[in-house]
Formats: sequence, C-alpha cells, structure tokens
Amino acid sequence: MSSGAIDIEEFENADPDEFEERNDTERIVLFLDDHDDRAWKAATIAERLSLETDAVSAILSRLKDRGLVRHKRPYWAITDDEERLRAAYRLHRHHETADEQYGEEDLEELQTDEMDRVQ
Repeated sequence: MSSGAIDIEEFENADPDEFEERNDTERIVLFLDDHDDRAWKAATIAERLSLETDAVSAILSRLKDRGLVRHKRPYWAITDDEERLRAAYRLHRHHETADEQYGEEDLEELQTDEMDRVQ
C-alpha cells in the first residue's frame, strides 16, 4: 500500500475498515491476534511492524497490565480470554466514535487546581 495504490481485487475484497490508519497499540494487538498460535519476542514484533523495540516493549507491558496479553519472558502472546479482548475492542471503538463525534479530549485542559492538590 505504500505506493499509494492497490490492486482493485484487493480493494473489492477488503473489509470496510481494513485500510484505516491504526495506532501502534492497535497494530500490536491485531498482529498478536492474527498470530494467536504463536508467542513472540518484542523485538520480532517490532521488526514485523516496523516499530521501535522499546516502544513495543512499553506497549506490551501496558497491555499485560490490562490483561490483554500474556508474558513469559521473553515471549508475548495475545490473551486467551476472548471475552476480555472483545470487551476491550468494544470500549476502544466506543472511545473512537466519541472522539470523532465530539472531538478528542485534552486531559491537560480538563485538569483543575483541585485535581493538582489530590495528586
């Protein structure tokens, strides 16, 4: 797709959202989900997705904290809890829809003096 064009057959057979730009977290989750029969090293995931290894490692750690990936040093795999993964995907889509409809929130703009005191 980097050439700016694809074969018309690929276009016709694609899912409606297949060509949307994905953020790095989405790309990693989709990669692991598409390859759920294997566990991967962070460096290999980074190489396959043309990302920085440190960034992939950080994202994987956050995904692990959310229960969306499993980790046995040095390997990573998608969760085997399919309902948890579906729920996370639904929540993500809900946030995307809200951002599109109402605009993205800037959490720093929403911060108040009272919030600063609590922190």
